[in-house]
Amino acid sequence: MRYQNKGITEEVLRSLYEKMLKPRMIEEKMLILLRQGKISKWFSGIGQEAISVGVTAALRPDEYILPMHRNLGVFTSRDIPLQRLFSQWQGKAGGFTKGRDRSFHFGSQEYKIVGMISHLGPQLGVADGIALADVISKRKRVTAVFTGEGGTSEGDFHEALNIASVWNLPVVFCIENNGYGLSTPTSEQYNCKHLVDRGVGYGMESYIIDGNNILEVYSMVRKLANSMRQRPRPVLLEFKTFRMRGHEEASGTKYVPEELMKKWGEKDPISNYEAFLLEQGILTSEVINGVRNEISQEIDAHLRSASAEDAVESTISNEYDDVFKDFDYQDIAENETKESIRLVDAISQGLKQAMERHDSLVLMGQDIADYGGVFKITDGFVEAFGKDRVRNTPICESAVVSAAMGLSINGLKAVVEMQFADFVSTGFNPIVNYLAKSHYRWAENADVVIRMPCGGDVGAGPFHSQTNEAWFTKTPGLKVVYPAFPYDAKGLLATAINDPNPVLFFEHKALYRSVYQEVPTAYYTLPLGKAALLRQGETITIVTYGAGVHWALNTLGELPNISADLIDLRCLMPLDVATIYESVGKTGKLIILQEDSMFGGVASDISALVMENCFEKLDGPIKRVASLETPIPFAKNLEDNYLPKERFKTALLELLAY
Repeated sequence: MRYQNKGITEEVLRSLYEKMLKPRMIEEKMLILLRQGKISKWFSGIGQEAISVGVTAALRPDEYILPMHRNLGVFTSRDIPLQRLFSQWQGKAGGFTKGRDRSFHFGSQEYKIVGMISHLGPQLGVADGIALADVISKRKRVTAVFTGEGGTSEGDFHEALNIASVWNLPVVFCIENNGYGLSTPTSEQYNCKHLVDRGVGYGMESYIIDGNNILEVYSMVRKLANSMRQRPRPVLLEFKTFRMRGHEEASGTKYVPEELMKKWGEKDPISNYEAFLLEQGILTSEVINGVRNEISQEIDAHLRSASAEDAVESTISNEYDDVFKDFDYQDIAENETKESIRLVDAISQGLKQAMERHDSLVLMGQDIADYGGVFKITDGFVEAFGKDRVRNTPICESAVVSAAMGLSINGLKAVVEMQFADFVSTGFNPIVNYLAKSHYRWAENADVVIRMPCGGDVGAGPFHSQTNEAWFTKTPGLKVVYPAFPYDAKGLLATAINDPNPVLFFEHKALYRSVYQEVPTAYYTLPLGKAALLRQGETITIVTYGAGVHWALNTLGELPNISADLIDLRCLMPLDVATIYESVGKTGKLIILQEDSMFGGVASDISALVMENCFEKLDGPIKRVASLETPIPFAKNLEDNYLPKERFKTALLELLAY
């Protein structure tokens, strides 16, 4: 291996050696502990240390790095105390996740490290968001993010590169091409000579680097980072390297030809670099022995401390308390001046006033800038706030949601508009696996609101009419808001944006321009998790939300003699069960109306909760009314049959007669 010292001081040369040696020696110790059953899993980076160490050493301590599970050198080069790492790997409380996640699935704001999730791809988009926050805030920083050659096949990889290129984001995309994705060789993963060839299609600088040559890695990344801080742009790097052990230890390496193992073994990044430093007179055998002894003592001391920690303990309340970040709701009273506006106007007004209130708020979505969005909610926003904060996105929902998470990590707020709620399926993974789980896993909030234009009764067919709130009420860590009136929509949107937790904000398209209400003109907030009692009665409780509220009101208008409590949930998570229980205790009968299809919907959970907690107060069976168990059709007569409006009236009368 040929090393070229391009103006690097002897101090740095020695430091790079020590920084590579430490993760190697830690890994050797961890492999022993794995065999002893003291840790449960290990993903080895032996043979790839030069990449982690070289990239980390080339960046400043205030610049974010998003590593993978084979990048121990990133963590040690950022000087994380070994005891905390050992505690993390043993599932102890002294780690970073309170035992809730394993190995390298964690992050730390203190060390500017953002951990991966097993789905790999979303972290690339998160890096985009972190870099975007730096660009908007005029901070001259770069962000580095790692993936393997296998991860480059995921759609998130292509989406993230495209966004970074279109927006000129200073992201160093690091591909560790180690020859295999678990056991699948590169020849079965992609059909191009080099992965960096893909950069051409994104108009992106791309370079191949010898990933086992620490000086080449360090010098190239340092040079590029200095340039990118002055002229923000993404760069794609392919590090040619090899994984000397299995994907994880249980996998083994039997699928790797012996001659290939021998070839790469001769290119070991540490032994080769050590020989170079000895030849240059920068190291001596005595110095090497001293460094090894010092690292060994550090490992042993910190390992003893971590092993001495008690097993992690918790309670049900502790677990629940960490699902969401604490939110100190501030009640901002409404002003007296009101105007009659539509639901769509209330959302637009609320969003605009939130933009005025929060300089850190960034909007992202398809066609939301000059065009104003397909529903014109952001019309005129570019003139008011500029394109930095009102951003058209490519059609890549997954990377956009991930970028919103990156904005949050780097101190900004994000609102993402799904053009239609149906399209959220292509961004589903980062919502339910990244945004929802981050605070529970490593105490990182996700200050993200995702606006969801949803619902039927507009003749838009199967792909523009779904009301898919139940996809998200099932996932711990997400809040779900679903207003039915302009007044609620404006106040709840303000609160959702203030809340540091991820919020899915559903907006029914059929109500956008059909529902008017007197709404305060100034900024105000409403609390999440508090239902509205729209009608009060004695004989039956009606629980619903969204368009169902208006269907119920219309039905009660046709049947004026029915004495009913009508509860508009407004917020589905958190759910105001107290208001439901109190009403059921008074009326003794409950009917739940939802637009979503029946099975697995919100109505089912409400029914079960009432049965478990109010059974003795019921005077009849709980009725659920929902749309048909089919996709939502296009033709009006078919859609009318699909929706539960008429079936609700029949079910209501049947329950009253019970």
